[in-house]
Amino acid sequence: MTVNGWIQILVYCGIVVLLVKPLGRYMYRVFSGERTFLSPVLGPIERGLYRVSGTSENEEQHWTTYAAGIMFFSLASFLLLYVLQRAQGILPYNPAGMTAVEPGLAFNTAVSFPTNTNWQNYGGESTMSYLVQMAGFTVQNFMSAAVGIAIAVALIRGFARASVKSIGNFWVDMTRCTLYILLPLCIVLTLAYVWLGMPQTLGPYVDATTLEGAKQTIALGPVASQVAIKMLGTNGGGFFNANAAHPFENPDAISNLIQMVTIFALGAALTNVFGRMVGNQRQGWAILAAMGVLFIASVAVCYWAEASGNPLVHVLGIDGGNMEGKETRFGIALSALFAVITTAASCGAVNAMHDSFTAIGGLIPILNMQLGEVIVGGVGAGFYGILMFIVITVFVAGLMVGRTPEYLGKKIEAKEVKMAMLAILCLPLAMLIFTAIAVVLPTGVASMANGGPHGFSEVLYAYTSAAANNGSAFGGLSGNTPWYNITLGIGMLMGRFLVIIPALAIAGSLVAKKSVPASAGTFPTDGPLFVGLLVGVILIVVGLTFFPALAIGPIVEHLAMIHGQTF
Repeated sequence: MTVNGWIQILVYCGIVVLLVKPLGRYMYRVFSGERTFLSPVLGPIERGLYRVSGTSENEEQHWTTYAAGIMFFSLASFLLLYVLQRAQGILPYNPAGMTAVEPGLAFNTAVSFPTNTNWQNYGGESTMSYLVQMAGFTVQNFMSAAVGIAIAVALIRGFARASVKSIGNFWVDMTRCTLYILLPLCIVLTLAYVWLGMPQTLGPYVDATTLEGAKQTIALGPVASQVAIKMLGTNGGGFFNANAAHPFENPDAISNLIQMVTIFALGAALTNVFGRMVGNQRQGWAILAAMGVLFIASVAVCYWAEASGNPLVHVLGIDGGNMEGKETRFGIALSALFAVITTAASCGAVNAMHDSFTAIGGLIPILNMQLGEVIVGGVGAGFYGILMFIVITVFVAGLMVGRTPEYLGKKIEAKEVKMAMLAILCLPLAMLIFTAIAVVLPTGVASMANGGPHGFSEVLYAYTSAAANNGSAFGGLSGNTPWYNITLGIGMLMGRFLVIIPALAIAGSLVAKKSVPASAGTFPTDGPLFVGLLVGVILIVVGLTFFPALAIGPIVEHLAMIHGQTF
């Protein structure tokens, strides 16, 4: 590790923290229905969309109606994306002549994007047409991000409101998020990326002649616009197979910094939105502090592991850190930082190959996803994920002091605790059971490029990534098979909707409760003690659940490398 590396990491953290308050203030105004500087332009468009869709900004919904809207919208998104892929060969904007995507892969991909996972069992530049990339993937990048933020805002209303039945209007929340937040920011980001050298064209691929005289086809396309929303919406699906390691998706250190900042920007700002909506911004800062503790710890361990290098390589007399699978224009520090950011959020974009990380360096991305990606997390998804852990934490705190647990004036009772545990436990259910089955079935083992603990880690990473709606992967696993296409798709659905429904049920339960004034016996939830307790509960719950699987994979691999063994 170097001083320069840590300076880059701290500069990144400083930029994100500086954006929290202004972005949070703006997002609060948007979701509160207040006038913003974009209202004169976007207000008529917003009201026109409501008229066309038959809803109104004054019409609010019960949590079950809100959830039904999400489910039907997600189903429509899945069907549209599936049809686009299957009909790709006869649709326009296909200069490379891509044929129809086969059914299994089309199913996996059609599940992947609406669930904000963006798992890619394909090479974008060699499989998907411009139309599918734009009308399919880019559109779903906006929609899935807006859905996640809408759910987070609905859950926040559960804590902020009292003695009512409604948690907002899904269609209004999604429309406002897309119109006032995602689209304006992505327009600015797209222009910046084009200026930095990213392609943005509908022209055909370009044939070039190399210095050796060989023919090379250079893939182009509407790249910048997709990169803008894939990072801002924590989607992660790359236009190219190499994702953010490809020079057309991530040309230099400036674009790399912008992408890293945008991955965290909206998720971190939601903590400020929470504080404003509940009338106490210290509550939001406390949640961000808990996220920050987990994030800095993850970065420190991952950076240390990669900077320490591979013991098996050191035996050969080659000193230095682990540069395998990393771009020289980013180096070890920014590769480790990017890996932690993309798995702390449910982004999944990569600027280095995680499969080439050291055993401990690769363990950290897996662990971040197994935490439920509550370290900032996907836009909206990370925030309602950490609120599930907050419910458990205040319940534990209540047991410790012998009082009925409460949070922000709302009594936390059996129903909320059960729903929170359901949301938390559905992730290990999908991650561990599918992993256990895959590593004993011949069809699952056949896709593993490595044996031993690293091969196990490849499979564990895949199902962890799918259920956590992340989308990154250990590249050694060949996932485009019927088994993995179907089971990873099921894992994505479980990780998305088995968390969403309990979260909205909690919102519906809390919003109907009366707000109880704080008393001398109320456990304070805006100070260091609560931050420490929240971090401890997250680590204990996840550690007890996943430690055996991590011990079989990356931990055993690390011990083997220390003793000079390979697999």
